[in-house]
Amino acid sequence: METLAAEGLRLDLDVFDYLILAIYFVTVLGVGIAARRAISTSADFFLSGRAMPAWVTGLAFISANLGALEIIGMAANGAQYGLMTLHYYWIGAVPAMVFLGIVMMPFYYGSKVRSVPEFLRLRFNRPTHLFNALSFAVAQVLIAGVNLYALALVLDALLGWPLWVSIVVGAAIVLTYITIGGLSSAIYNEVLQFFVILAGLIPITIVGLVKVGGVDGLFAAVRDSKLGEAGLHTWQGTATSDNPLGASWIGIVFGLGFVLSFGYWTTNFAEVQRALSAKDMSAARRTPIIGAYPKLIIPVVTVVPGLIALVTIQGLGADEGDLMYNNAIPLLMRDLLPNGVLGVAVTGLLAAFMAGMAANVSGFNTVFTYDIWQAYLRRDRPDSYYLRVGRIATVGGVIIGIGTAFIAAGFSNIMNYIQALFSVFNAPLFATFIVGMFWKRMTAWAGFWSLLLGTLSSLSLYLLYLGDVVRFDSDLEESFWGAGLAFIVALAVAALVTPLTRPKPDDDLRGLVYGLAGTSTSGETILAADKVWWRNPVLLGVTAVALALLLYIPVW
Repeated sequence: METLAAEGLRLDLDVFDYLILAIYFVTVLGVGIAARRAISTSADFFLSGRAMPAWVTGLAFISANLGALEIIGMAANGAQYGLMTLHYYWIGAVPAMVFLGIVMMPFYYGSKVRSVPEFLRLRFNRPTHLFNALSFAVAQVLIAGVNLYALALVLDALLGWPLWVSIVVGAAIVLTYITIGGLSSAIYNEVLQFFVILAGLIPITIVGLVKVGGVDGLFAAVRDSKLGEAGLHTWQGTATSDNPLGASWIGIVFGLGFVLSFGYWTTNFAEVQRALSAKDMSAARRTPIIGAYPKLIIPVVTVVPGLIALVTIQGLGADEGDLMYNNAIPLLMRDLLPNGVLGVAVTGLLAAFMAGMAANVSGFNTVFTYDIWQAYLRRDRPDSYYLRVGRIATVGGVIIGIGTAFIAAGFSNIMNYIQALFSVFNAPLFATFIVGMFWKRMTAWAGFWSLLLGTLSSLSLYLLYLGDVVRFDSDLEESFWGAGLAFIVALAVAALVTPLTRPKPDDDLRGLVYGLAGTSTSGETILAADKVWWRNPVLLGVTAVALALLLYIPVW
């Protein structure tokens, strides 16, 4: 098969390509300006006035995740690990998204909290709240840096700009429309960006498959590549760590499928915030479940292009330079797409960057304003004051994100970096959260110490791995085991500290834990299902999980 030499990432765009980009940027800014007219309170800015329909919040929910991690990172994983990357979707996302909608959104939405840290304050205490607010803020600016770095790769390919120039220019784009229009601007743009992203990735997939002789030709080429037959299976070879992913089924199921996945999707406020903006309880519950359906098929335009890059780009997988796995998508754009279509693809990548970073920034400004500034620094100020603080926090978050982009630049596969962040920040939070929700006896101080020590245990393991004190077969295996360690430590601490400390009275926990369910603003029990069968979250969720299991069969 013919291979494509990587002679630099520069894309040969023409006037029509630039026109497509210009139209898109004008549209994005127009949405921000239009959304500004609906902002009169801080709730409008941070939570869209809790007035969004389910289909809008559902698409925004999945689009917020469809950023640099999904496009650049998953294509890189597809080239590096083959079809085992599908685990990040079918076991590492869909079940957790369904669980969030069916089980956890009633408590988030029914309690009318404005953020995940605020829920922890109500369930536990202020120290738990402050620690989670600070750790979440740090995580969001680090992940925002990943999105900025991904954009810098695209702008370098497009214009040949230095990394720092691309990062600063890209940050200014998102800063403008989030500062103007708040969360509504982010959500409406995320819906637009969802379709633009698909319009950019579908041509890469189709043209690439035609070039390699269809699906059969692609699979034959993968068998002849450095991945070999193992690159075409998801579960075979996972009895041990001797597989492309470098992880056993225990790490995949427990580390990725349970701790990392549930930790991300159920407690990451950058995602949950979209559901909190829904117009009612039913819409809030359906938000992540609606997002689960496109999540099932997104691998077609992320993982498959990664495999195409592996078999068509000679030398892909270098530790540095243009042939890093992170450059799989830009290289395919350069080699496969004609002008016009190339402009759509570039626009799709920029849209992916903006969707991801907008989610990080809107989550950061909400938590900083409500959970740090208002709660601990400046209480009882007028609502207009907090609206102003939120806009300033948006600027600050973007500026810090510019700095963290250079951290992401040091990783040849940004997916590995992201998973390390999730194992440190999300896994212990999920353990603390889930135990506190199902065990009403768990005390406030048990919540604080389980979250703190769980976080420190995962961070310590990661630092020991970086120092070569502890060894794993791959970076991802360390992330899986780091997440598992954090989860177990948090559980153990909760069990040990709870008997030694005093629990909260039942009245303080009503609507926050199972067995003490409260009521929504409409007067219904917060666990009540939608009476219209096709809007029933349980039915929709079970169907999504069943489809995920069925999709595994051909690639087992």
